[in-house]
Amino acid sequence: MSNLELTFFGLTLSYRTHMFNQIHEILFYGQGGYNYDVVYNMPIWLRKFTFNKLKDYNNKVNNQESEDNVQKSIAAMKSVGATKDKPPINKISPPTYVTKASKK
Repeated sequence: MSNLELTFFGLTLSYRTHMFNQIHEILFYGQGGYNYDVVYNMPIWLRKFTFNKLKDYNNKVNNQESEDNVQKSIAAMKSVGATKDKPPINKISPPTYVTKASKK
């Protein structure tokens, strides 16, 4: 057993990594509502609760944005005449006139 794995006087390396990741995500996704000292000194139950609430909120926002993007895409496809059965109609037509390049 190496010295890094001894846990009698401290936390394991994996727990410390998990704890610091959790603190970072609370600070980052909390958008300035928390500072490091407050989150670090929170009771474990409160830090886990805060982390889970922020995670749930961000998942809800991401799902809503995804649904909005799908609806916008469907509306855009319908506006160019696309349906499930036929591809969108190409509305770009070539010009009806021909020009000649000037010779130098």
